[in-house]
Amino acid sequence: MGVRATTCFTSGMRGLPGGTVTFLFTDVEGSTRLLRELGSERYAKALAEHRRALRAAFARHGGVEVDTQGDAFFVAFTNAEEALHAALEGQAALAEGPLRVRMGLHTGTPLVTEEGYVGADVHTAARIAAAGHGGQVLVSEAARALVGAELRPLGAHRLKDLGPPQPLWQAGEGDFPPLSSLDQSNLPLQPTPFLGRERELGEVLGLLRRDDVRLLTLTGPGGSGKTRLAVQAAADVVGEYPHGVWWVPLQALRDASLVEPTIAAALGAKGELREHLAGKRLLLVLDNLEQLIEGGPRLADLLAASRDLKVLTTSRERLRLAAEREYAVPPFVEQEAVGFFLSRARAVRPDSAPGEVAREICRRLDYLPLALELAAARLTLLRPEELLLRLERRLPLLTGGHRDAPDRQRTLRATIEWSHDLLEPGEQTVFRRLAVFAGGWTLESGERVASASLDVLESLAGKSLVRREDGRLSMLETIREYALDRLEEAGESEGVRLRHAEFLLELAESANLAEEADGFQRFELVAPEVDNVRAALQWTLESARSELGLRLAVALARYWVAANPFEAMRWFEALLESAGEISAELRAHALRELGDMTFLVGRFDEGARLFEESLGEFRSLGDEHGAAMLLHRLAHHAIVRGELGLARSLAEESQDLSRRSGSRATEAPAITTLGEIDLAEGDHDRGLELMERGAKLAGEAGNSWWKAGTYVGLGERACLLRRWGDAEVWACEGLAEAHRIGERQLRLFALAVLARAAAETGRLERAGLLWGAVETEEAQGPVGQWESERSDYAGAVLAAADDELAHAREKGRRLTLDEAVELALAADPTRRAGG
Repeated sequence: MGVRATTCFTSGMRGLPGGTVTFLFTDVEGSTRLLRELGSERYAKALAEHRRALRAAFARHGGVEVDTQGDAFFVAFTNAEEALHAALEGQAALAEGPLRVRMGLHTGTPLVTEEGYVGADVHTAARIAAAGHGGQVLVSEAARALVGAELRPLGAHRLKDLGPPQPLWQAGEGDFPPLSSLDQSNLPLQPTPFLGRERELGEVLGLLRRDDVRLLTLTGPGGSGKTRLAVQAAADVVGEYPHGVWWVPLQALRDASLVEPTIAAALGAKGELREHLAGKRLLLVLDNLEQLIEGGPRLADLLAASRDLKVLTTSRERLRLAAEREYAVPPFVEQEAVGFFLSRARAVRPDSAPGEVAREICRRLDYLPLALELAAARLTLLRPEELLLRLERRLPLLTGGHRDAPDRQRTLRATIEWSHDLLEPGEQTVFRRLAVFAGGWTLESGERVASASLDVLESLAGKSLVRREDGRLSMLETIREYALDRLEEAGESEGVRLRHAEFLLELAESANLAEEADGFQRFELVAPEVDNVRAALQWTLESARSELGLRLAVALARYWVAANPFEAMRWFEALLESAGEISAELRAHALRELGDMTFLVGRFDEGARLFEESLGEFRSLGDEHGAAMLLHRLAHHAIVRGELGLARSLAEESQDLSRRSGSRATEAPAITTLGEIDLAEGDHDRGLELMERGAKLAGEAGNSWWKAGTYVGLGERACLLRRWGDAEVWACEGLAEAHRIGERQLRLFALAVLARAAAETGRLERAGLLWGAVETEEAQGPVGQWESERSDYAGAVLAAADDELAHAREKGRRLTLDEAVELALAADPTRRAGG
């Protein structure tokens, strides 16, 4: 946007409308290109005519011009309908000219000061306009509710302010491309708008767009706003990376070897990360790398291997890599700091206004965003003058950190310490205990591990020491580090960390994700806790409690299979190596799970060796149930080697032992394996029948992942046999189950099977919609094993060069994965076409 979407507008204008105000932002689309095409003289003439036409339209409807810069306007109206009429008349006046203007309308109640408007509504209006296209008028839900005209609904979109999705509407006629929103990234939602930092944002964007800058590191002290600036810069360039912008938070990691697996997990990559990155133009945003500096060479290797990869990182210090370009994030300037502080302050004290006291508070806090936010939270109890008085007394005494630490960091620590000292003794106890959580926590886990009551958590959240987001609670990392110091000083670390690990073990066991567990698997209980699990496993290694760590890792067996077998393999290897005397039963389970992960990453012979070792342990224990699990795994390995006779013998023994032990969860894989052997031997009907029986039995036993994978596999086999009705029924079964547990690869594979079945049976619109959705999801990042099958499906779906299919495919590309799944499952495929 040409006009600054800052907190305060300093045009010096008075008489701005107050109360309920409708903001209109305008911006010329492609101004740089137009200047090049028209030449300076013709462009200047066109720009002047554009300004004259728009100003005339605004004046006719009572618009007050707040700010104008370059080719952009910011105008305020007291009446939403008049604002809409002004926008439409302005577009009509420009219709025959060479300039195409995008416009955005939003209604709110901003604070009016001597310096201009203050409030998030200004930013919302600017972001709405930025999402549109030349000739388009976008309207927010708040503005739409106040106008009488019929508007075209465009659905909910995440804007580049990184807030939750909000509905947008289009005024006037015309068809336009999809909006420039954030629906094609995994950037995190932000609870508050991006305020200030226009100069810094512009400089970071300029560096990101330079071909010679492959690695950009934002440096600065904790709490200086590095992360927020990085997220906003990434949001602004989403459209420039065809393979996506990927957010990878690293604050919970302490082991540099986990950086690559964490990146791979964020990308959905299976196998070698470098292979998945090859040939893809994407941006990785790696947040909080300072504790992983030793992993820098691995990052350099990724850049060297992936020519089109670009990386944006945040760290308190440089990574010291040859390809690195550093950008030191400065504190706010005074105007930005005051606007930021007032925006936060108004949330707790609506009458907060600019003045000398606010400016002095900002100066005393060195204009650091986190310090300002913590101070603003104190206004629930203190008047600004009282707040300033406390700062006057405390800050000079609390700057005694390490002499070699940056001044800003020492000041920030003092601010956090000051906030901590205002807590009641019971609140301080809970505060330091909560630091054990590396990935946030729920109310239940806070109560169990830190003895945190609801009232205390609410108090800590109100004082900005605890954050609430998506139903979970967390701390800013800077605050958490301070709290960890307090936990160590209090001598409570060992006991709290033990309770933390034991709670996670209990949670994992309740989720039914161990291999032996009967009952429905609850992946949703574990997925949000992965950073906590990592922290607990690391602590068990460091504190000689590897047996507890192995029990936790084993309890998560099915989660590791679906989520990240590469990482799980490393945990099992480290835990087994460091473990002293452990029970034979636990060793048998751990060896089996290590074998699973090793097999899944493609090291088949090594995995089979571990299976054999584990099988020996289970046989020596007389555990027929455990032995049955290993036998069907070894049968799979025999199928891979083409030894079908051995595979059948092992699978039949597995089935016999499963029946004797009464385990349906173990019998289901054995039956499925026997079906795969029949298919390999050419007995298709019996093979499919056995696989379907195995899928149903897995579902009855609660083994969701096996059920989903088997049904999708059945759909794939039916496609190969050209049994399209069966393929659709089975793929839908697998899709529904994979969607329930959030398994991305199986969902995409199922959509491809359904698209192929639709194309082969002449339903080209459905085929195009689903295949377009597959392509969009592929663009989000590597999918893994699916990619080896892709060409066959693409050839089959796209064989018909048909306009109906092409149009539907384009529409399908606008669908999210969730939307595509809902569309696919909306049609109930009960028809069985057979062979």
